[in-house]
Amino acid sequence: MAKSPPEQKRFDIKTADPMNVCIVVTLIAFVGALIAMATRSPLLMFVFLLPAVIYEVIRTEPGASTKFSSILLLIIILLEILLIVFGINYDLANFFDESEKVVAGYTLPLGDIKVFGPLLTAILSTVLVFRTYGPYTRWLSIVIACGSLVAVFLISPSFFQQALKLIVNGLFDRLYYAF
Repeated sequence: MAKSPPEQKRFDIKTADPMNVCIVVTLIAFVGALIAMATRSPLLMFVFLLPAVIYEVIRTEPGASTKFSSILLLIIILLEILLIVFGINYDLANFFDESEKVVAGYTLPLGDIKVFGPLLTAILSTVLVFRTYGPYTRWLSIVIACGSLVAVFLISPSFFQQALKLIVNGLFDRLYYAF
């Protein structure tokens, strides 16, 4: 009697060891950051961030705005890729007729839409660090925040300092209220 071939296990991201997946997507994002910085390409940073963002969407449990925030991160990054690929520039300050907007408790300076996207993803991922309970979703949120800041730097180095100050101040405010 002929033996049937052994059944091969299929890879399923939902049942994979989350630590291993987080290590892999972190390495992808880190290598992507190095390549993006070397080539001065924010597009590459976003492409290399996609695995982390997609896994964040998969891992985030529905909760008080957490699932929505992770899906929004994915949408913003995909839109950002399209904006860069098609060379679309749009001044949000002129559109809203104001120089800043409050988003998720952070006052964001407005400017070119390509700078606003990664700044928004950095802030949303920072908010997820405090609103999610799982260590892996927090881990992914930190990776996304760092990658988003790299993208802000690559798009507008002068704006990067403002963005970093804004996020650090927001983190200290949240830590102050947490303790």
